Amino acid sequence: MPGTEVPRGASRELSTVPPSTRPRPEGRPRTTPSRPDGVGPVVDCAVYVDGRRESPVEPHEALRAAVDGGGFVWLGLYAPTEEELGDIAAHYGLHPLAVEDAVYAHQRPKLERYDDVLFMVLTTARYVEHDRLTATSEVVDTGEVMVFVGPHYVITVRHGEHGGLADLRRGLESQPDLLCHGPASVLYAVADSVVDAFVDVATAVEEDVEELEASVFSPERTDDIGRLYQLKRELLSLRRAVSPLEVPLEKLAERQIDVVPEAMRSYFRDVEDHAIRVRDQVAALDELLTSILQASLARTSQADNEDMRKISAWAGIIAVPTAIAGIYGMNFEYMPELRWRYGYFVVLLVIVSACVLLYRGFKRNGWL
Repeated sequence: MPGTEVPRGASRELSTVPPSTRPRPEGRPRTTPSRPDGVGPVVDCAVYVDGRRESPVEPHEALRAAVDGGGFVWLGLYAPTEEELGDIAAHYGLHPLAVEDAVYAHQRPKLERYDDVLFMVLTTARYVEHDRLTATSEVVDTGEVMVFVGPHYVITVRHGEHGGLADLRRGLESQPDLLCHGPASVLYAVADSVVDAFVDVATAVEEDVEELEASVFSPERTDDIGRLYQLKRELLSLRRAVSPLEVPLEKLAERQIDVVPEAMRSYFRDVEDHAIRVRDQVAALDELLTSILQASLARTSQADNEDMRKISAWAGIIAVPTAIAGIYGMNFEYMPELRWRYGYFVVLLVIVSACVLLYRGFKRNGWL
């Protein structure tokens, strides 16, 4: 379709086949993340005119009301099924490929354009509180938010147990001057909220890194390898959520897009700056964890070497009485001082003296 932008470099053709009947690409999950029992897909639906929320309206009637009133619809969905989102997509004219991505989730953060409709995927993150970091602790919990932005509507699709947008909606409704900029203002608020959450998660993870750093360099002998690897894996989840977000935000801030007013570009530029700052913070934490891991491995190797020196030193001390006892235990008839009255005591004295001298030597050299 003319005007369709595909960042992946591959051309896409429009499909008129409904999402529920199109073949599912290989490797896609067959089910979406389940919702709690009794919870419907529609979280909230409202029409906003001149930055003010109008009377409640049904999702299928909201678009007409928004067009007639010169405003826009904000429809919030939570983990919709293929049939549920497909029904809404038919009323709002959403692209089948974008609908498929929104249903099955597990997407990389990206921004795609289908004619005059933007489709943005954002990965959300939440810090999981824990009493003590272990080798199996979950530190970063991720989810997803997909946003469809059209001339008269914005549809948010959320996956995951966190990242709810109810507070965000209430906060925006208290800023009618911002909502006056249309659907792009909602996209900005969602992106800004997601990036702010990244900042909080990165700050909390930094405290875990500092705790591990103190443990690794403490005088006590600790085994932190498992905890370091686990935190590094969890940090990788955060890095995958933050790093790809820079390019979509740059497009929203720099490129001319019909559904993004000129006045909104500076807002997206601010979010981009925050995202870059978080990206750098996460990268620095990852490098620090790598250094701490190397230091932990070096300390473990050093401790093993110290243990081997101690074992070798004690083995050398024990070798003296073993060698002397072995010599005098050969039972030859003619041996020096074999029948001497003081021979036994002299041999004991020689053994003790040799062991003491060896112990002092090893102690002085740091082997014991």
